[in-house]
Amino acid sequence: VTLDEYVTGMREDQKYIYYAAGEGAARIEQLPQTELVKENGFEILYLTDNIDELAVKSLMKYKDKEFKSVSADDLGLETPEKIEDLKAKEEVSASLLDELKNALDGKVTKVTLSQRLKSHPVCLTSEGEISLEMEKVLNSMPTDQKIHAQRVLEINPDHEIFGKLKSLSDSGDKDKLGKYAKLLYDQALLIEGMSIENPVEFSNLICELM
Repeated sequence: VTLDEYVTGMREDQKYIYYAAGEGAARIEQLPQTELVKENGFEILYLTDNIDELAVKSLMKYKDKEFKSVSADDLGLETPEKIEDLKAKEEVSASLLDELKNALDGKVTKVTLSQRLKSHPVCLTSEGEISLEMEKVLNSMPTDQKIHAQRVLEINPDHEIFGKLKSLSDSGDKDKLGKYAKLLYDQALLIEGMSIENPVEFSNLICELM
């Protein structure tokens, strides 16, 4: 669709032009980050050309409607009650989230509970101007300088895996909690179409924790 067609078809209660960037429509369709937007019945622009996201960030708005990535911190879709509930859960889980971040040893800037996930256990998002997809695109160019997005691991507080993580934290089993952290991080990387550092370790962790 054109931007004009998208805006014309927007519902009255829709504030933003939602978009997701990726290597192809089929891959984007499966991204966990799209769940909340889809649940609210809003259409998502699939940006599949390398230049698309850079162009959208340059435009910023179209017909007074702001572009919003499905990976953005605030999607403008949560009710005040749900936001307060998530904040309360994060306060209670602060030590667990810190343990997970420390276990990942600098791979992420923070670990947080997710407002956007519904059925998936985890996803990766980013802070700052550089998104994960932009990192992939920019690093594919012939240059010696590598770009790194500030990665954030988001965990679904309503998924059964969160209960498992909390149980491990409460029991003081930091070794096993660290293994889960690495496994979930690598899983999130694969969902994004990014390579993992140690496929052998990933495979061994799956077998060990099954």
